[in-house]
Amino acid sequence: MGNEHEKFSHRLAQAMQQAGYEPRPSVLFRLFNAHYRGRSVSVQTTSRWLSGQAIPAQDKLQVIADLLGVEPHALRFGASARSRVAESRAVWPVGVGSRERNVIDSYLQLPPKKRDLVGELVKALSDNG
Repeated sequence: MGNEHEKFSHRLAQAMQQAGYEPRPSVLFRLFNAHYRGRSVSVQTTSRWLSGQAIPAQDKLQVIADLLGVEPHALRFGASARSRVAESRAVWPVGVGSRERNVIDSYLQLPPKKRDLVGELVKALSDNG
């Protein structure tokens, strides 16, 4: 069982790094609690997740996966555990962090008319004259 926990902690740390976060308990603590709608977790809890002592419950795992832009199943069990063929994920340019990816994901979920409005706003803000 300990090996499973260690593998999870490695995948979690790796996902945090790829999302532009330092894989430290205090970073995960702040990030997680800012987005989780349930009872907040302690720094000790996030430390146990990152040190291979514990694996978060499914609801917490889902929040972490969403924040880091990874599939919950892949975070929990590893990419090789997937039983279906997945669409390849886009490679983000260096410097594009999770905040920008979340904004883009939110934009893509808007209906077409609202996308047009956001596009006009971005264009107006980016014009230099």
